[in-house]
Amino acid sequence: MPTIFSRIRAGEIPGRLVWSDDLCFAMLDIRPLHRGHTLVIPNAEVDQWTDLEPAVASHLMQVAHSIGRALTVVEPGAARVGLMIAGFEVPHTHLHVVPLESMANLDFRNAETSPRADDLDAAASELRAALRSAGHDRVVGD
Repeated sequence: MPTIFSRIRAGEIPGRLVWSDDLCFAMLDIRPLHRGHTLVIPNAEVDQWTDLEPAVASHLMQVAHSIGRALTVVEPGAARVGLMIAGFEVPHTHLHVVPLESMANLDFRNAETSPRADDLDAAASELRAALRSAGHDRVVGD
């Protein structure tokens, strides 16, 4: 049975995708730890990131890096952009790219459980624009 991420990628469930290529896709998290919180997800349904092919793992990191740089434009007040691989929420590898004000922004107990749809849409649109401005051609949406 496909994971929720695969179902979003297939268009069966709505999602705010911002990136898509042959190996992965990225979308805003619906329970953001901070505005702009983005997930980078391999197309292949691999539960643990340590089981990914090294080339795929490397590609995910490159995409996360591009998204992280774009998030510094979208969220210029953030002290840092963090990267985390936890993997407990969905059995499908995903990298969390999160603008940070402090370490508390990496605590899932502090996730926004009911973000406004228009806020998520705006953050996705701004992130897409920043990625395009940086010259990336794998941006999807808007």
